[in-house]
Amino acid sequence: MNSEEFIKAVKNIVKEKGISEDVVFEGMEQALLTAYKKNFDSKTNARVEINKETGEIKVYSYLVVVDDVDYGTETTDEEGNVVKIPPAINPDAQIILEQAEEMVPGIKVGETIEYEVTPKDFGRVAASTAKQVLTQKIREAEKESIIAEFQDKKDEMLLGLVAMEDKKNYYIDFGRARGILPRTELIPGETIKMGSNIRVYVTKIENNPKGPLILLSRKHYGFVKRLFELEIPELQDGTLIMHACVREAGVRSKIAISSTNERIDPIGTCIGEKGSRIASILKELNGERADKDSTGEKVDVVLYSENPEEYIKNALSPAKNAIVSITDETKKEALAVVDEKELPLAIGKGGNNIRLASRLTKYKINIKTMQEINEEGNR
Repeated sequence: MNSEEFIKAVKNIVKEKGISEDVVFEGMEQALLTAYKKNFDSKTNARVEINKETGEIKVYSYLVVVDDVDYGTETTDEEGNVVKIPPAINPDAQIILEQAEEMVPGIKVGETIEYEVTPKDFGRVAASTAKQVLTQKIREAEKESIIAEFQDKKDEMLLGLVAMEDKKNYYIDFGRARGILPRTELIPGETIKMGSNIRVYVTKIENNPKGPLILLSRKHYGFVKRLFELEIPELQDGTLIMHACVREAGVRSKIAISSTNERIDPIGTCIGEKGSRIASILKELNGERADKDSTGEKVDVVLYSENPEEYIKNALSPAKNAIVSITDETKKEALAVVDEKELPLAIGKGGNNIRLASRLTKYKINIKTMQEINEEGNR
């Protein structure tokens, strides 16, 4: 690679990869200096200069003018050990004033004498080094570009291609980077097809030597939250507000919604005409399932209320007509009284409904039937 080819290569890379020209030249000069010291047994007092217009490379040696050469000093520490204090300037890079004046009349202490020491066959070393540095800078620039592109994607939903799989993970291709979707982060019961497009929620992004590590999930509650925001424009423009979202993936999710416009029904807006909006969300949550007999994940859209008793009553959906009272505001405890026939719905399969309602409202909810209340009152 001659000088013209080198400059042309740098210009192309700067343009195509968006790398700073100064960064490339600084990297080249540092790499060439290292190569010079290694190949030509140089001392430390050298620097490399590249002409950014012609590509011409020159090596200079320099000497700092001093009164006396400083070789460092010795002292003792608190334990009596001898400690060497190195000089501020390498002794090989120092020249006493008398000798310096013979080379440059009128020179003063602290000034520098430079002279060119470019080896005759340095071009061969430079060509090899240039290729290595340019390759390295391309990789670094691409890595930084990918990191910049994905660093703000945490807690967001992305659409990617299922590219690979192993025993523990699926690998989702986003074009310039791949994310890791652990099998443990799939919605329970769902099946994933290789080569298919899939929506995933980004739970974590770390910068690694090889690029960003992107961890993904489909069972995180944030996945449901982002699905609603994707399907319901009113959540994006602020007409509706999502106050909370809780989930037991594959079983049930609950979201608490309110409206900033009295004329807009928050629940009806989320459900959509003939259930069209909620149907799209349920389709994503319950797409391809290994267990064809499974009813899949249910989603309860709950009307949020600042009145905790009303809020808890709503959160117990699909159970109806619950009578709620706050039993301990400090401990955040409440009692919900329901009809006998509503009790199974209020509790839910395996207790999932009451559990999610408690998490949604942040109250510990105790449930009793009216019959139990009457029996306790007669004791």
